[in-house]
Amino acid sequence: MQPASLLLYNLFIRLYSFAIFVASAFNAKAKLWVDGRRNQRLDKLPNVDASKKRIWVHCASLGEFEQARPVIEKIKTDKPSSFIILTFFSPSGYEIRKNYSYVDTVLYLPVDTAENAQTFISAINPDLALFVKYEFWHHYLSELKRRKIPTVLFAAIFRKEQVFFKWYGGFFRNMLGCFDKIFVQNKESHDLLNGISISSQISFDTRFDRVFQIAQSSKPFPDIQKFKSDYKLLIAGSTWKTDEELLTKLVFNHRDFKGYKYIIAPHNLSEAGLTKLQYTLEINTHVDPPVNVVRLSKLTADNAMSFNVIIVDTMGDLSSIYRYADIAYVGGGFDAGIHNVLEPAVYGLPVIFGPIYQKSAEAKELIEISSAFSIEDEKQLQNLVLKLDGNAEFMKTASTSAADYVKQRLGGVEDIYNCVVTVI
Repeated sequence: MQPASLLLYNLFIRLYSFAIFVASAFNAKAKLWVDGRRNQRLDKLPNVDASKKRIWVHCASLGEFEQARPVIEKIKTDKPSSFIILTFFSPSGYEIRKNYSYVDTVLYLPVDTAENAQTFISAINPDLALFVKYEFWHHYLSELKRRKIPTVLFAAIFRKEQVFFKWYGGFFRNMLGCFDKIFVQNKESHDLLNGISISSQISFDTRFDRVFQIAQSSKPFPDIQKFKSDYKLLIAGSTWKTDEELLTKLVFNHRDFKGYKYIIAPHNLSEAGLTKLQYTLEINTHVDPPVNVVRLSKLTADNAMSFNVIIVDTMGDLSSIYRYADIAYVGGGFDAGIHNVLEPAVYGLPVIFGPIYQKSAEAKELIEISSAFSIEDEKQLQNLVLKLDGNAEFMKTASTSAADYVKQRLGGVEDIYNCVVTVI
């Protein structure tokens, strides 16, 4: 007879799957989730030479993929004969990375039932399984352990309020015991696991290696360099509506910020969103000189000096564009939570964001070393930019500390690769 906790878990999985199935009738993302799994043919997987080592890498979504990416690319570069299977739980990861060239096949992870776990693992037949950050699926982990397939969790973060550390969390603690190796990002996570007799190794987040790698090979934008000229440049990345309202007021305040130009990279790249932002910036007829806006896709060497605001309407360029900034603003801090603060920090930029940043360990640590700053309103934003602009020592300290913070945390990819290479 199954224990009550397993019965409840199985019931939850089935109810969750049913809820998504119902939602798929009117929700596009839910429809992708359902259709992607329904149309997936495990019997059509590529034939693999028995001499090749199969590595299964599982990510919940796109954010976890960015943590897995440098590890995947290190493995494929150093061990090109390895066969890498990448799976996603969420359509937002699968749809964007389904043609990722460093892996051999990309799949949806079927719903976590005992039957699915047995069928799926038999089909992909991995020699090693790598799970990223937060993915804990009872049946998959149990089946991997039963088959004695080495299983590694990396880039993990644990918090004391999680169910693993509650008196009633035994079922979930057992999942942690299925991993042969756990890499955690900080000492707090290490100590929490140690308190429930689970061993782990502290290894910095692989995203530090990733952003450093991007910065070292960042794409040049000579037209942006010409646009900037002798001005100071504030770049705002992944902005939401509230962020853009604050930034618009900053742009309009030419009296105090006449030595600045701006680049805004919205989180929402829909044509409607881009048009509205551009209209809002250009419509204020009381600003002198007027605000002249250009989209990045329309910026040229000939027109670059004519504008004081660029709206980024392209994908994948922001991480390279940050190299031209003097100050960075990272969006999302008034809505769902801030986006990636490491992308600007790697260039030695002071980083500004809204009040919702508590889930970002990097944001909290950058605040502690006075390289990042949280603001709550338009006045705080303007005062902070004026302080950075007018106090050279304050600006230098913030910039140097940000760059050092990233450099001191490199090496996570090498730690994980050294573990993986013992199997492959």
